[in-house]
Amino acid sequence: MERTPDGRRLLVSRQIDAPPELVWDLFVDTRQWPRWGPSITAVECSERRIREGTTGRVRTVGGLRVSFVVTACEDCRWTWRVAGIPATGHRVETTEGGCRAVFEIPLLAAPYAAVCERALRSLDALAMERSRGD
Repeated sequence: MERTPDGRRLLVSRQIDAPPELVWDLFVDTRQWPRWGPSITAVECSERRIREGTTGRVRTVGGLRVSFVVTACEDCRWTWRVAGIPATGHRVETTEGGCRAVFEIPLLAAPYAAVCERALRSLDALAMERSRGD
């Protein structure tokens, strides 16, 4: 648990042995979201890399399409609202030898932590693939 700019959140994180810039790029690149996000199968967005105010829609595993708006995106941290509801925050912290990728989960969505842990494993694998130049 941690107090974030968006209130108290449950944190799920993972150390990734890749440059923080690379992991941040995976977080903000909408084309990559379906590759690391287990609940997202497609993204409809006019911008490839998000910024504050970016809008679009994500298609979920069940085929549901929901709108999103990025509410903040600076200092290696971004947050969004999905279907009008505050959703996970995403951030990258520089560490010795790489970085720490973090999801900030609203307390009411605590069961989503398992999905975020899976996403972090996928993000780690994708970052390692990119670091090796695969």
